[in-house]
Amino acid sequence: MAFGGLGSGELIILLFIFFMLFGAERLPKVARALGKSKGEFHHGLAEVTAAPDEDKTLTDLEADGRTPEQA
Repeated sequence: MAFGGLGSGELIILLFIFFMLFGAERLPKVARALGKSKGEFHHGLAEVTAAPDEDKTLTDLEADGRTPEQA
């Protein structure tokens, strides 16, 4: 397994298909756009997974008998 469960043969075939679809000139632009999309996805995912921490602190405040405005 070379990458994500794909062998080297499958990766070569995929690269060839991408090259044929997008051409040598557009391939770097497509790769850059995919990289940015992946970064934005991970950033959004980090925000979503951080949200339960805020809920936990709100629960802690309510357990102490305080409101978020009093904190």
